[in-house]
Amino acid sequence: MPHTIGRRMFVSTLAVAVASLTGLAGSHAQTPGADRRQDRRDDRQNARDTRQTGREDAREEKAKCKAGDEKTRAECRQDKRNSKQDARKDAREGKKD
Repeated sequence: MPHTIGRRMFVSTLAVAVASLTGLAGSHAQTPGADRRQDRRDDRQNARDTRQTGREDAREEKAKCKAGDEKTRAECRQDKRNSKQDARKDAREGKKD
């Protein structure tokens, strides 16, 4: 008889523990502050992606410019700087929205 009561208590305690853990897993602990932080993280990541794309485009533009004979190296370099600056500007504008 004592073994039966002990088993029942163990099983019921285990059932309560499992039920409480499964209830916690489904709940959302997000606060408005956490949502805003996630939005800022997303904005920063989008800005990084924009700048990185601008860098890659500027590299390609400079390589094409150097391959041609219509501009000097200094003019190609300035074109690359302007392209990168435009990408930075786009990234800043994206973060403000």
